[in-house]
Amino acid sequence: MIKTISILGVTGSIGSQALDVIKNNPEHFKLGAVSAGRNIKQLQEVLRDFNPPLVSVQDENDAAALQKDYPHIEFTYGEQGLNQVAVYNSDLLLTAILGSVGLRPTLMAIEAGIDIALANKETLVAAGDIVMNAARENNVNIIPVDSEHSALFQCLKGENEKEISQIIITASGGSFRDLNRTALHSVTLKDALNHPNWSMGQKITIDSATMMNKGFEVIEAKHLFDVEVSQITTLLHKESIVHSMVEFIDNSIMAQLGNSDMRTAIQYAFTHPKRIHKNNPLSMNELTQLNFKPMDFDRFKMLKFAYDALEAGGTLPTVMNAANEFAVAEFLQGRIKFLEIEEIVEERMLQHNNIQNPDLETILELDARYKSNMR
Repeated sequence: MIKTISILGVTGSIGSQALDVIKNNPEHFKLGAVSAGRNIKQLQEVLRDFNPPLVSVQDENDAAALQKDYPHIEFTYGEQGLNQVAVYNSDLLLTAILGSVGLRPTLMAIEAGIDIALANKETLVAAGDIVMNAARENNVNIIPVDSEHSALFQCLKGENEKEISQIIITASGGSFRDLNRTALHSVTLKDALNHPNWSMGQKITIDSATMMNKGFEVIEAKHLFDVEVSQITTLLHKESIVHSMVEFIDNSIMAQLGNSDMRTAIQYAFTHPKRIHKNNPLSMNELTQLNFKPMDFDRFKMLKFAYDALEAGGTLPTVMNAANEFAVAEFLQGRIKFLEIEEIVEERMLQHNNIQNPDLETILELDARYKSNMR
């Protein structure tokens, strides 16, 4: 049976690589509905190559102009458009959209009984308890797309969760992994966007440089695999070959290895619980050494913030995520320096009065407040 895959964020890095997976496997997948934001030029290439039935863009005028050029395709826009794409009659929804804007459409897809291939970290960071409870109530599978969580998902397949000792999330270290904190005062945006291992979008590349991305992954792991915070370990692994590991109570360690190619994790999410052929093997003969190093929380303060937010629970992870969205956007616009990202995040986390067991509306209200210019 051919699976219909809808995509939130089709013109982003993950969305584009997902299209490669679909294009390379027409006997297994076809494209359903998509959202594309403002990247109309790239979207037009998608329309030409895939002819999706429903397309959402950010701007109403763009939707109207595209409707004239492509009368056989239905166009929509804005938040309503994202929701329409989310609940389109698909077998799987890939949530590759950036930021907390992906939260509500993801929940709507879950409530519609559509399985989720999750690449939107902020959904679980901001509202992990709500999302996972909704998935359980609606018998929906949430299949992780992040390489680290895909690795853990694969390592834990068929295992008894009560026999987990710890899960070990690896980190490349990002663009500045070899710099001390003094050197970070003079780094530029161009430097930050030069990731040594992975080709990713701008925001996630900055999050990798600050190590906030790894903090998000720690929070995601807690919700996806239902482990204690004390069972989640992070290790610096510059090669990005071992994507994550699981240690069991008998001290056995299971690891998942692979190239730095997100298409592998995307394809696995699309085919789960089965696998299909992919032509980009890891050459074991070329592996000379694999290095691992404990994470330094004094060097990578944002990772410590994430552990603190996860321990506190409630709305603090929501606030941390929103503050980070604001700060990274400011850095990308050249309005602040690199280290000011963590200063803004820490300041907003400290001023927040934490709320336990928040509902969705509270989360969305705090998200909007803390990712605005509060200064």
